[in-house]
Amino acid sequence: MKKIGVLLINLGTPDNPGIFKVGRYLLEFLNDWRVIDIPLILRRFLVSFIIVPIRMFSSSKEYKKLWTKKGSPLMFHSLNLKNQIQNKIDSNYEINLAMRYNNPSIKKVLNEMEKKKYDELIIFPLYPQYASSSSGTAIESSIKVISKWWAIPKIKIISEFFEDQGYINSIIQNVKKFKYQEYDHIIFSYHGLPNSHIKKLKIKNCLIDCNCHKITNNRYCYKSNCTITTDILAKKLNLDVNKYSMTFQSRLTNKWLTPFTDKKVKELAADGVKKILVLSPAFVSDCLETIIEIKEALEEEFIKMGGEKLDLVPSLNSNEMWVESMIKMIKNS
Repeated sequence: MKKIGVLLINLGTPDNPGIFKVGRYLLEFLNDWRVIDIPLILRRFLVSFIIVPIRMFSSSKEYKKLWTKKGSPLMFHSLNLKNQIQNKIDSNYEINLAMRYNNPSIKKVLNEMEKKKYDELIIFPLYPQYASSSSGTAIESSIKVISKWWAIPKIKIISEFFEDQGYINSIIQNVKKFKYQEYDHIIFSYHGLPNSHIKKLKIKNCLIDCNCHKITNNRYCYKSNCTITTDILAKKLNLDVNKYSMTFQSRLTNKWLTPFTDKKVKELAADGVKKILVLSPAFVSDCLETIIEIKEALEEEFIKMGGEKLDLVPSLNSNEMWVESMIKMIKNS
């Protein structure tokens, strides 16, 4: 049988929640040209002398809230997912895990994989909806390392899976653990993205503020990917069009995809909505953005404004159905 090496890639996390470890992580993350798409010298100055020196203190506080006895949730959920897949997949597949930023680095893991002399490689960024700043940078970083190998094997890349039925059904299974019909409103909250990232795709007749519900020449448009995922989930959950919204969180400026999650929650509270359920389909592993940004900070804000409860549907993490879905995608790639 072919010996196949699979590289799962997640975003990354600081080694610990200390200020300097968080600062180091932010420096690597925000200096990525696919994340902040401005000229190199300006980006280095902005990130190294303005953004990180300010943000590392507040981010460290947030990571300290997030940290558990097992460490970073994103890390231990990713490791558990890797192990669960390895335990259940055919023996000729070997599952590896790397982080785009910090440890274990893509370079270190791929250097170890090179020694295994695989017949085939599968690169699998753990981002359902394609974006240059997530899937794109993970793929680019991997290809840069592999391009220096003397013997380059057959390579397959799973660049997105926003409409994969296994992924969709795994989310549905999580949602059904809640009495979702009893909530006044459901929010599908995706990670934010600068409008400039959509413009760089140069899609003909593209309007940033529209929602594309079909894939034509926009296969790698992040907002379109998010819209289609939301459409499929809403249909499977039999949601009335007035009972749910698609929003974007974690912005750096106001020139990012809208509507913003926090502003939508405030609007709903002002309209008298009392119970909100939030899904985060862009995050397959619970992390700072889901646990702290949504479950803690946004819930607290909503209750202050008169809401009764804001619940978060957990990410897929290493749920059994999700593990089986990933195995199927790997084997069918």
